[in-house]
Amino acid sequence: MSLPPPPQLHHSPSTFTSPNANPSQAVLPPSVYALKPTAQLEALYTIIRDKDTHRGDFLFYSDRIIRLLVEEGLNHLPVVKKTVTTPTGSTYEGVGFKGKICGVSILRAGEAMEQGLREVCRSVRIGKILIQRDEETSLPRLFYSKFPSDIASRYVLLLDPMLATGGSAIKAVEVLLEEGVKEERILFVNLISSPLVSKPFAPVSHALKS
Repeated sequence: MSLPPPPQLHHSPSTFTSPNANPSQAVLPPSVYALKPTAQLEALYTIIRDKDTHRGDFLFYSDRIIRLLVEEGLNHLPVVKKTVTTPTGSTYEGVGFKGKICGVSILRAGEAMEQGLREVCRSVRIGKILIQRDEETSLPRLFYSKFPSDIASRYVLLLDPMLATGGSAIKAVEVLLEEGVKEERILFVNLISSPLVSKPFAPVSHALKS
């Protein structure tokens, strides 16, 4: 899988392009979505990539990007029509999420994304997966997992800010599938990725990138 480099701000605040982009890296698989390039996102990229940025600022602005990722992730979850009564007695035709949501973090880095999810989803349930590489086989191995008892009926936001070979992410998805979670209900939320991963994203049905 190839990922596009961060957008580059040009003369117009609403115009973004990537002058160093490789055309082969600009095309994402249909199941992979990138955050829409905006002036705010480019500014956040600039801060966290600056070698002179202090640790506290790096953490703060990384959390900003994580929250944007989580909020965009919610846009990819299905909704159903819902009618509510307003305080004035009138009705409002709106929508509500179809089914319950659950966050699952791939330990330990994934825990850094949990707060961003909690900030936008009140009282959201959080599961944990610990996966490490087996020294003998060099394959990802499940060491620990803990999920809500009804995870099979939930839509899962799988959280991991860093993606290298993709082995841990694929193993985590396999674990969720074994728990009964449907493939189309898994959304992998990722902040930083290597340009190429060694394995295809299947069976990850949706992946969201910054």
